[in-house]
Amino acid sequence: MIDCVIIGGGIVGLSVAMHLMEKRPSAQILVLEKEAELARHQTGRNSGVIHSGIYYRPGSLKARFARRGKERLVRYCMEHGIPYEICGKLIVAVEEEELPRLEALYRRGLENGLAPEMWEPEQIREVEPHVRAVAGIRVPDTGIVDFRRVADSLADRIRERGGEVRLGTRVTELHEYPDRVDLKTSTGKISARWLVNCAGLFSDRVAAKAGVKTDLKIVPFRGEYYHLKQEKKHLVQHLIYPVPDPAFPFLGVHFTRMMDGDIHVGPNAVLSLKREGYRKSDVSLKDAWDIFTHPAFWKIARAHLGEGMKEMARSWSKRFFLHHVQKYIPEIESGDLEPAPAGVRAQALWKNGKLLDDFRIERGIRSVHVLNAPSPAATASLEIGRHVVEKLLKEREWMSPRTFNRSL
Repeated sequence: MIDCVIIGGGIVGLSVAMHLMEKRPSAQILVLEKEAELARHQTGRNSGVIHSGIYYRPGSLKARFARRGKERLVRYCMEHGIPYEICGKLIVAVEEEELPRLEALYRRGLENGLAPEMWEPEQIREVEPHVRAVAGIRVPDTGIVDFRRVADSLADRIRERGGEVRLGTRVTELHEYPDRVDLKTSTGKISARWLVNCAGLFSDRVAAKAGVKTDLKIVPFRGEYYHLKQEKKHLVQHLIYPVPDPAFPFLGVHFTRMMDGDIHVGPNAVLSLKREGYRKSDVSLKDAWDIFTHPAFWKIARAHLGEGMKEMARSWSKRFFLHHVQKYIPEIESGDLEPAPAGVRAQALWKNGKLLDDFRIERGIRSVHVLNAPSPAATASLEIGRHVVEKLLKEREWMSPRTFNRSL
């Protein structure tokens, strides 16, 4: 009998396991990952940005966890020798009509406890001389890191404390009872006292296997990127973002400097017909059926038809994509953009047709399910892990170390 099984070897699942072992060092903790390596999907295919939390609704889990998670993440990187950089970010308006939204975003940053700075075009040109802008916000406490390295480090900490990280193990059946959770996996059967679902793109299906009824479904969106070729990397010195449209859940085309010196341009955000579909040709009949037979999908499709069509146009037409890139840096030409690996974002959709704009964590009988953890989940991962473990330790059997140890 394992004390707690965590499904998912991404950065959130590993954070949960590490925090649980810190609180209950004698516990038997097992992390299950279906792939042959950790951080294969959302953790290893994101932009590598350490987010400040400026975008998120004040008081939301995203706003709170991003701010506190960023502090914990930076501290963890310092303690464990993981390279990172707090390089700052510029959010720039290129048209006069964007200025009211830029001002609203500045006020939101202040509400979220940050220290954003409103910049004039002259200030922007001093640090980003190639960027065209009429105004901008400097967010000094945004940074970059390789989240795959963070995930590998968390796995090392788990193993050092006696926990197990089991790769190549897919959960095929799951049954929750008042006193345990039984799992059937590709490598054998497991019984556990508690279960934490951090399955990312498949979190809703794992919850359904456990009998947890939710009002949401995961819809996958593929983020398609380009590299900026070597000769043009000097055009981008920091992180350069557009002013987001609050009515649309994605940020639009932006420029991200990676830890290896690469510059990513993008992403497009287009519907993926496979939950782990990183190419346009990737299609899963089951995943596509789930999307197109879900009434809420058609509601969200109608609500965002205009923006959705623009995203698809940028996906299929490099020329159209370049048009949006040149709004910010006119010197970039078509030949300067080379295809880069794509990522897929797990976005939860409510049955009423609205995209869930906050993290969502729900309880089962003997389980906790992280059901919506898109960006900034990597930044907030250490805070999400702490929060989930607090939920577990509030249970009667986990509150007292004496009671807990007697149950082993």
